Amino acid sequence: MSRLEAKKPSICRSEPLTGERTRASLAALRGLVTSCYGPAGRLKQLHNGRGGSVVTTSQSAALLAGLPVSHPVLKVLTAAVRNHVACFSDGGLFTAILCCNLVENVQRLGLTPTTVIKLNKHLLSLCTSYLKSEVCACRIPVDFSSTQILLSLVRSILTSKPACMLIAKEVDHISTLILRAFLLTIPENAQEHIILGKSIIVPLKGQRVIDSAVLPGILIEVSEVQLMKILPIKKSDSFKVALFGVSLSGDLSDTGEGTLLVSYEVSLENAALDQLFNLGKQLVSDRVDLVLCQKVIHPSLKQFLRTHHVIAVDRIGVSLMEPLSKVTGAWPIGSLGSISPNSYGSIKDLCIAKFGCKHFFHLIPNKTTICSLLLCNRNDTAWDELKLTCQTALHALQLTIKDPYVLLGGGCTETHLVAYIRHKTRNEPESVLQDEGCSQTELQLITDAFCTALESLAGSLEHDGGEILTDSKYGHFWSVQADLPSAVNWPDLLSRCGCGLYSSQEELSWSFLRSARHPFPPQTCLSREATGSASTLTLDCFTAKLSGLQVAVETASLILDLSCVIEDTN
Repeated sequence: MSRLEAKKPSICRSEPLTGERTRASLAALRGLVTSCYGPAGRLKQLHNGRGGSVVTTSQSAALLAGLPVSHPVLKVLTAAVRNHVACFSDGGLFTAILCCNLVENVQRLGLTPTTVIKLNKHLLSLCTSYLKSEVCACRIPVDFSSTQILLSLVRSILTSKPACMLIAKEVDHISTLILRAFLLTIPENAQEHIILGKSIIVPLKGQRVIDSAVLPGILIEVSEVQLMKILPIKKSDSFKVALFGVSLSGDLSDTGEGTLLVSYEVSLENAALDQLFNLGKQLVSDRVDLVLCQKVIHPSLKQFLRTHHVIAVDRIGVSLMEPLSKVTGAWPIGSLGSISPNSYGSIKDLCIAKFGCKHFFHLIPNKTTICSLLLCNRNDTAWDELKLTCQTALHALQLTIKDPYVLLGGGCTETHLVAYIRHKTRNEPESVLQDEGCSQTELQLITDAFCTALESLAGSLEHDGGEILTDSKYGHFWSVQADLPSAVNWPDLLSRCGCGLYSSQEELSWSFLRSARHPFPPQTCLSREATGSASTLTLDCFTAKLSGLQVAVETASLILDLSCVIEDTN
């Protein structure tokens, strides 16, 4: 018998943010996520000290999932970021970096949490109201009659994930496939309320990325031995399909703690086989062409169906059951009793496809919003990262249907917002001071902390020691190499802004990011001519970034309002 220990009392720590451990932990997390941010972000390798797989990534979803966090404050922050990523897929690093910056900046001010939270809430309202307004100069409406904006959005997401290991030609190819897969999930006769289909990602590792493809319908992987037993497939105008969600192996179901009474001289195995053969006879009499089973089909039943020219495919797995039901129109059959005629479905055609060394059944539907994205990459690590990135890009495209806008990327939205907020609070402070009951000094301090957090976020895109500039007309982000000469002619060194919208050949003036300068009103009301003039833009998902901004500010306010932390040490 093990020795019993007395229960230890819980530890209560007051003012948790003032402790050196908290500050060091927050700085460590900020440094980690900041180093991963953007197309030039540094990769991280996650592995368990006891062994197991190694994950190479720069994405917040994989990073935070494999990162053990013990500090209570960091648990609050990472939980908020992971919840945001679960809902929107994109913008996890943006949210985490901004939240860390806000907490650290405000800590240095020494203001009361109540004042900080009220003013941060007001500044957040300024940002969201502006981003949702028609005069916003960093928001572009999505024109679904053209693929230019949508392709730029997908390409921006792919290039921001360096662990995918894609060259420019491969980025263009995968971007086109993702957009095609997304368009295949939209119903042809879409009404006001659209129900999107599904894109199924099929793995093909060890192949060239350029061999990736999109096919309408569903691909079901089969072994070469199984394929040889099924061939040839008869040609038909349509194939009648039966979809089973129950095992057809003939095994007895688990009786739990109950007792199974069997009559004398009754063989359970023969009884189960008789039931399966009766089921097979009904399938043959109902002229079923294709039997799909989530679990296992008994070899004798397979042989019986094969002799009657019925194709039987088992071990499909639970993940394909819902898509198969949509593609075929069949209801998953959950018993071995009599089958209702309404449970059957149909497909237009069934053919064999070979990609690399794998063989597939290709189910071609009559009319559906299900497609298969056959995704190739050189190795397991790069494929896992590419799969996660493709899922993010597909989700971002789906979000554009609800909110048909995108935001300028490459740090330009952040620096433009900074210019807008500084000018707004400097020239129209009266409404804030009356509504929030704070002083001019407090407003200025919080505004500087908020804007500095956004500027630091934009500056996180530079990882090679380069300098960051902003222009005084649009308030956009510009990057230039380090070790500048003493006499600088900016148009000669700069090419285009971070999002690619504006050229340095325009009559602009620049200043270093975070340098002292007088607040200026950035140009608003983005023209269609400006967006159409740029061949490629760096874009962000509007819905995901707007949510990330709100989550970052609200989580920072929650952390700043913590007065004590109670930990159970048992």
